[in-house]
Amino acid sequence: MNKLSLKPAGLFRISALLLLLLPVFAVRAQNQADALVEYRAGNFERAVQICRDEITVNASKLEAHVVICWSLVRLGRYEEALRYARAGRALNRYDTRITEILGEICYYQGRNAEALQYFQEYASLAPEGGRIDMVYYFIGEIYIRTGRFRHADIALSTAVRWMPGNAAWWTRLAYARERAGDLAEAVNAYGQALSLNSQLADARRGLDRVRQVMDRQ
Repeated sequence: MNKLSLKPAGLFRISALLLLLLPVFAVRAQNQADALVEYRAGNFERAVQICRDEITVNASKLEAHVVICWSLVRLGRYEEALRYARAGRALNRYDTRITEILGEICYYQGRNAEALQYFQEYASLAPEGGRIDMVYYFIGEIYIRTGRFRHADIALSTAVRWMPGNAAWWTRLAYARERAGDLAEAVNAYGQALSLNSQLADARRGLDRVRQVMDRQ
């Protein structure tokens, strides 16, 4: 008789044990996916709690650090998000999701130089990454904040190349060009914004403002 064969009673006990464990495995797999599902559904508090529980069990789980950071930023809890983002960066120095979210956190906290450093690092690591459009948008906004309008023009021009249908970004590009004194190009960008969204008040006011300046010249 084959030594590896099992008696019917043994097979029954193994099958019963597997049946008992299947719900446990199913629940565990569901919990692993829950945080991202909750985040995508807009249930940010729930996503935060799931991620906290996962990090408590396994502090080296990078995915939990990523999703909790995304969720905390959406909740406006930047200092808390920063703590988890730094922990995530310690786990993987080159994870581009952590790099980008660190940029966002610093941006919302008004720490422009640090935010710019993280965004530039992301663009270097992932020049065609999933968040590259947002990264160039944030870079453009930082340059507007700091009065570097020609730099803002370059960054925002890149952002709208990645997302040409974003009327709000075209408006910000037009504003950067307006402040840089490139009035004709500002008119073009404001016009593009209005072609995408004719009800965009900022674009309409900007276009009127630039045309008035040009009429006086």
